[in-house]
This record gives sequence, C-alpha cells and structure tokens, in this order.
Amino acid sequence: MSSVTSTIEEEELPEVLTGTYFTTGNIAAAEGAIAAGCKFFGGYPITPSSEIAEHMALRLPQVKGHFVQFEDELASIVAVLGASWGGWKSMTATSGPVYSLMQENIGLGMMTETPCVVVNVQRGGPSTGLPTLVGQQDVMQSKWGSHGDYEPIVLSPNSVQESFEIMIHAFNYAEKYRVPVTVLMDEVVSHISEKLVIPPKEKIIRINRKKPKVKPSDYLPYKPDDDMIPPMATASEGYRVITTGLTHDERGYPVINAETQEKLVRRLNDKIRLNKDKIIRCEEYELDDADIVLVSFGISSRAAKGAVNQARRNGIKAGLLRLITIWPFPDEKIEALGEQAKAIFVPEINYGQITREVERAVHGKAEVKGIFKVGGEIHTPSEIYAQIKRRV
Repeated sequence: MSSVTSTIEEEELPEVLTGTYFTTGNIAAAEGAIAAGCKFFGGYPITPSSEIAEHMALRLPQVKGHFVQFEDELASIVAVLGASWGGWKSMTATSGPVYSLMQENIGLGMMTETPCVVVNVQRGGPSTGLPTLVGQQDVMQSKWGSHGDYEPIVLSPNSVQESFEIMIHAFNYAEKYRVPVTVLMDEVVSHISEKLVIPPKEKIIRINRKKPKVKPSDYLPYKPDDDMIPPMATASEGYRVITTGLTHDERGYPVINAETQEKLVRRLNDKIRLNKDKIIRCEEYELDDADIVLVSFGISSRAAKGAVNQARRNGIKAGLLRLITIWPFPDEKIEALGEQAKAIFVPEINYGQITREVERAVHGKAEVKGIFKVGGEIHTPSEIYAQIKRRV
C-alpha cells in the first residue's frame, strides 16, 4: 500500500483507494480510517503502532486532512478531542503504555460525549514490557482504564481485511453514539501481511453525528433526543459549544449535586447498554452442535479456529465464538453457550482477562478454562487442541 502512494505525495487522491492490495494490518487500519472520513490524526509514535501514524502523515494531506505529531501523548489525545469538537472525524494510534497515559482524557471524552477513535496496538506488558512483541493485555484497561462509570465500545480485528473494515465500524459507532471508541489490535495483526480488498466508496457506509435542528438560541448542548444521544453542534457553526469534565446539566453548565449526577451518568451508560444488540459483533464457527466451545479474539482466534478444525477431524464437536466486539460483552450469547457446552476454553495472550468475563457470564453452567500466554508469542492450533483433547 505504501509503495502505491509514496510516489504521489503531492497529488490529491480520493479518500477511498478502491482496489486489491497486499499490505499490513496497520496500513489497512489507516486506510479504513480515511475511508470512514477521518480528517485529523493527532499522535505520538510508539511501537508497534507507528506505521499507522506514518501512513496517516502521508495520506491525510492527500485528502485535505491534517496530521500533527505532538510533543507527548497527553497533547495528542487532547488535540483529538478538540478536533472532534471542531467538526472533524479524529483519531490517534498508540500502544499499551501510552494508552495508559491517555486514560484521563478518554474519560473526559466519555463525559463530554466526544466522538473519536483510539487504536491500541497491544504489546506485552506491564510497563514498557515487550515493545516489539505481541500481547493482548489491555482488555480490562479498555473497559475500566479511566475512573467513574461509563460504557466503552471496543472492537478487535483478527486480519488485515478486518482491520480496514473495523475502522469504519469504529468511526460509525463513535459518531452515532457520541463516544470515544477503542480498536484493540495486537502486534501480530498489525504487522502481518495479507490481501486487502478496498471496495468502491459507494459501498462504504458512513454515519455522521446528528446535528441540531433548533436555532442557536434554543440549543442545549447535552439535551438528548429520545435515543438518549444529544445532537452535536461544533465550533464555528453559530451554536454555543460548552465542554466540561464536571457533572453538568443539559446546558453544559457544572451542577454539582447527586440528582444531576444520577441523570447524566445513567444516560451516558444506558445509551450504550440499551443499544448493545446493535453494537455487539461476533463470528460463530461450528457452534450448532458444539459441546466444546472456544471463545477468543484477535490473533488468538485464528489459532483457535485451527484447533476447532483439528478437533472436528478427530471426532470432537468443537466450535468457536470469536469476539469482534469485546465491550459491550456478549453476556447472553456466552450464557447460552454455557448451557450447551460441557467446557469452554479461552485462548488469550494475557493471564485471564476475558476468561474471567466468560466465567461471570456462564454462571457456573459449564467448566471454563483459560489457555494463557502472557506476551511475546502466539498460540498454535496444536497447543489449543492438546488442551481440548485432555478435557475430553
């Protein structure tokens, strides 16, 4: 992909580079963001996500967008929020250590209902950890990283093609529900090279934030419609734009009491919780008659699928539920699988973050066993199959 565009840096190109390419997950994610309408990237380079920033630095000027590398991580995420309030679809890309530093302002984005996208290409942690090697250890951070009650939307691709497609879904969710959305990639998905098919622009569905239909004098920045989501005016449109991390009323003015907190925080959570059936995406593979179920995501799910195929060849009724949406978590679907299965295995490159959620959702109806690696390498199908065989 980079070689396709590197010779025409000064030429204005279409937002959607329709065609078939052989490229990486990071480049596919960058092109997916541009296809979704992203016009601003604010970032600070960090392995293994840096190629996203590099590609956006090349491509955004070609589509009349703006790329800015900031002096640090805090500045970049604040600029992403500000760009969104300026009317641009905006994003950043990072990895676990910097994702940690961004959490305060991701929380600010939740409170101010600011649509944006944060790509976290996970590597082994904690702390500086394994800068160049794979991890899936930021699952819980993506849910609980900032303080307070809020409901994040978190998506996880497992291929180059899906890295492109999920970026479009991420921007659409961000705009529709007025919320920061995280895309949890991992180092292997980000750097693997595979075929990418980019469809024509008319085949790509873009959702844009709702705009106010009242005159500026009647506009209340945080007054929701019946769907619990307020229309969003942006700076320079003639409307009063107010943002604050404090508990606020529908005008956006700080009101520091329990009644306002109750009304606001319930709405911030319920606009996601009550729409989770529209948000949750899963892939089901060989589940109809499965009595051994695997639950996985990201690169681990590819090994899990191979293990299912190996089990089926040996007469074991295995199946896979792949989490494309990690948060909101598909509790009801997993609870139903717990009633069907004798055992559920959870391959993940951490020490049991999704496994605990599966245990919670199953309510003891089936045995749940995690298959863990704690960073640096991926599972093989044979390793997962060995655990299945030992159980049956």
